[in-house]
Amino acid sequence: MRGLESKVAVVTGAGGAIGRAIVLRLAAHGSRVLASDIDGKAAHETAQMAAAAGGACEAVGLDITDGAQVADTVARIAESYGAIDILINNAGFDVARQFLDTDRALWDKVIAVNLYGPLNMHHAVLPVMIGGGGGKVVNIASDAGRVGSSGESVYSACKGGIIAFTKTLARETARNNIRLNAIAPGPTDTPLFRNFLGEGEFGEKLFESLKRAIPLKRLGEPEDMAGIAAFLASDDADYITGQVISVSGGLTMHG
Repeated sequence: MRGLESKVAVVTGAGGAIGRAIVLRLAAHGSRVLASDIDGKAAHETAQMAAAAGGACEAVGLDITDGAQVADTVARIAESYGAIDILINNAGFDVARQFLDTDRALWDKVIAVNLYGPLNMHHAVLPVMIGGGGGKVVNIASDAGRVGSSGESVYSACKGGIIAFTKTLARETARNNIRLNAIAPGPTDTPLFRNFLGEGEFGEKLFESLKRAIPLKRLGEPEDMAGIAAFLASDDADYITGQVISVSGGLTMHG
């Protein structure tokens, strides 16, 4: 893909399965990647994997729910690297539970990570991009935010909000040469998703039933998200903004 070499990319949630796959893909294309995660050890492991493959990657411990920490970290990155060309908002959190079985404490945590976290990142990074003449933002949303998902009510609300937010900022910042797009993964085989399904026979039955429902007859893999993220961050996507792309093996189809 064109235009990724030497670009400075910040990826949140880089210690998780999807975030790690995105970091490795961007690094493989020559980007200088800041792998950020609240779990500093996991971020460091991702950075080591990228470096072992010949990529340029630095681990960054970051709690995206802390607005002051985000602002300080982004300022340090901008000063050290001279720019932030790409932002991938990937960090997420959820617990599978019917809405009436949840409480305000869980709502607050889900909203803090999945909505306020990306808001903090946009608020800190976009001025850097504007000052540098433009950039690319890819927000990892979810098909839960497009079609709903039982047991993920507040998470779905957050992801629906991120989709609308992406479209709005795409309009507001187009004049600044910034493109914002969202990826909406369908069911993806990650440790977080396995935890969501639950352990034992019940979880396995859910897992197999989902596979049967997907036209391509398998769950997504983290690498399936990495390719589209890298594309949307590349020069090949310069005429794409404000879009939401489902990566779901055909489980969800929108005209």
